Amino acid sequence: MPSRSRSCVPAAVAGALILLLVPALVYPQSFISPGSVSRPALAEDTVDRLTDSNPPAPLPALRPPNLMSGRDPLEDLAPPAQKALRQAEKLFQHGKFLIQEGKPNEARRAFDEAVDVLLSIPADTEGRDRLERRIEELIRRIHRYDLEDLGAGFAPELQQFPPSPIDEILNLTFPADPSLAARRLPRIELGQSQLPLVVNDAVRNYINYFTSPRGSRILLNGLRRSGRYRQMIYRILDEEGVPRELIHLAQAESAFQPRAVSRARASGMWQFVRSRGAEYGLKASRTADERMDPEKATRAAARHLRDLYRQMGDWHLAMAAYNCGPLCVERAVQRTGYADFWELRARNALPRETMNYVPAILAIAIIAQNPQLYGLPPVDFDDPLEYDTVRLTAETSLSLIADAADVALADIRDLNPSLLGKTAPAGAEVRVPRGSGQAVLAALDLVPPDKRALWRLHRVNEGDTLAAIARRYQSSSALIGSANDPAGAGLRLEEGALLVVPVAPPAPQRVRRAAAPSSRTAFARGATRRRAGAGVKVASAAGRGTARR
Repeated sequence: MPSRSRSCVPAAVAGALILLLVPALVYPQSFISPGSVSRPALAEDTVDRLTDSNPPAPLPALRPPNLMSGRDPLEDLAPPAQKALRQAEKLFQHGKFLIQEGKPNEARRAFDEAVDVLLSIPADTEGRDRLERRIEELIRRIHRYDLEDLGAGFAPELQQFPPSPIDEILNLTFPADPSLAARRLPRIELGQSQLPLVVNDAVRNYINYFTSPRGSRILLNGLRRSGRYRQMIYRILDEEGVPRELIHLAQAESAFQPRAVSRARASGMWQFVRSRGAEYGLKASRTADERMDPEKATRAAARHLRDLYRQMGDWHLAMAAYNCGPLCVERAVQRTGYADFWELRARNALPRETMNYVPAILAIAIIAQNPQLYGLPPVDFDDPLEYDTVRLTAETSLSLIADAADVALADIRDLNPSLLGKTAPAGAEVRVPRGSGQAVLAALDLVPPDKRALWRLHRVNEGDTLAAIARRYQSSSALIGSANDPAGAGLRLEEGALLVVPVAPPAPQRVRRAAAPSSRTAFARGATRRRAGAGVKVASAAGRGTARR
């Protein structure tokens, strides 16, 4: 991780929509960019042009993905699989309805039944490959509702900050495995590495560790997670003139966990301490910490590594300086007369953690080139994160943004790990699922700007009643009616419409300990891409009733 100081101290939705008969309150927000971690962000002047002069494009779909809409996406699957997926989807929707009715135990049973149905699909079902992603997506949706609506999630005050693996890795001691010396390392021999890869006893020790049961779990979990960010990281490393193999600093520092925190209070995927992060433009406050923004932190890390290389003239010394600080390395060079990391290591001229840092990263880089050569399974990389970026014009709760995008709150948090509180401030750039940016802004415009920190949006489902919706959000039927039907003509709930839900500030209360998620859904924690569906439809005034098809 970047050092704390320069001393020898190791540190381990476009356009406005209005409610019927409600005067427009137009506070234009900005749809910045359809982007992803695998594409460059728009330049600032491009952002300004999109914001200031280009009229908003027609609204895209806002409805969530629906397995039953349009051409049946299951028609190519075997009939038993089609039936199982439809049954599981119905159970999932019924579970959501039960949550709104205030029946959490029944909701959980419905979710569990849905998972049981999915797990009952035989492994040899025809079209199983096409089936896997649909099963994974539905289980993930069930898990999100399980966490957020049934009490198994973490309150913002209890958000998880996983420990950095660097604290364990750099304090290892182990004997070398002599048999590793004879293993052929083809890519190194072919000279296809941008970073000088050295194989010696220290590197072999870490190869031995990362191919052991415990070490391989750390390595493979990190490599799998790197799939979300690797295209973005490679792009930035190339742009800054840094070897691609240095992506593995993030593996060692955080296992590609954007919110990792070390014992030394270094944070983020690249483990910046606050002072070094500020030096490279990463802002940190109580509500947001850019050290936990994967793209911003990667840019900062690449520039820091480039600066260290220019200063040290050697990539191994630059890596060491990333860990303990450039002054620490410079002093070691001055004391010994050797500007070579391995000579400094042999003379114990560097802190022990730093002496282990470079071999550990080289070992990871070597194994990552061909894990099967070392007895490890092929890496099943996570899908790259894809998102649009929107700029907010008012303080807005992340829950409201999730309502507007029609995804779970956890999905918004996954896309925005640097946002630490319940709200994002005015002017913040927030990432939302790819293809949903303009629809999110249009949905947010339904809520008065000064209410966006508290109020919610609800998409009407079949069987919804005002009373059930009010219970879910701790609001009242009268308040919901007045917000959506100020003329008093009678609010008609139409399935798929968006309903504005006024919410009062919560009363102060003690934070309850998180409950355990359902055992059937607890394993579905992987991030998957979500796309927002069909257009924004607003609840209309024409008589009360329940949602209908």
